[in-house]
Amino acid sequence: MSIQAHARARAAADRLRSRTGVDSYTAAVILGSGWGPAADALGASGVELDVTQLPGFAEPTALGHRGVVRSVPGHRGELLVFLGRTHLYEDHEVDTVVHSVRTAIAAGADTIVLTNAAGTLDPALEPGRLALVSDHINLTGRSPVVGPRFVDLTDAYSAELRALAREVDPSLPEAVYAAVPGPHFETPAEIRMLRVLGADLVGMSTVMETIAARELGARVLALSLVTNLAAGLAPGPVRHDEVLAVGRAAAGDVGVLLADVLKKI
Repeated sequence: MSIQAHARARAAADRLRSRTGVDSYTAAVILGSGWGPAADALGASGVELDVTQLPGFAEPTALGHRGVVRSVPGHRGELLVFLGRTHLYEDHEVDTVVHSVRTAIAAGADTIVLTNAAGTLDPALEPGRLALVSDHINLTGRSPVVGPRFVDLTDAYSAELRALAREVDPSLPEAVYAAVPGPHFETPAEIRMLRVLGADLVGMSTVMETIAARELGARVLALSLVTNLAAGLAPGPVRHDEVLAVGRAAAGDVGVLLADVLKKI
């Protein structure tokens, strides 16, 4: 992380503490496409702010991302909940995409919970299911790490946190997530390539945030909500409105599960 990015994260964390009255947070959750309605299951909001009230944040433009951060009293301490994120395809720099993670860590969070909507390459992972991300393939060609910072990603997604999640729901499968730049969906040929590479899911987020969190030493748990069959597997075209609809339909159940997982973290 550059000196400038570090300074922006510290400034945003300081403004956040001032506005919420919370000195330190234990964990942060970033809710992806369609996950917004799940936020209410995480607990009553103490303070809710537009992210643009904090230094360094950009307003999300993608549908299903509100651009709001909540301070929520949690089971083991205060929780930060970001209702939405920014993406590389919104013409943002990597530092902007990962700014929420860096701000949360600067505000004390040592655990980052990332959620996303993903297309499935595995017919056994049908739409509406949740999966734990166990590893990723970064096909964005980008990284939030700059300079000779050789960050180890062997355990990018914490095995300990995945085990805690399976204590809540033993049926949760594990999956490899492939990150692509977007915003276009993939071609059938690209999906066949991703299957050969070992991917189970594909999406346009999460990986930059994971790398940024690991650079700063935070643990990462990532949950994917399978929202659609990938191109070539689906009977028709892949549509973003259908992705959001599946997210809304599953929001109540996934919110309760996520709240139960956070009680163990």
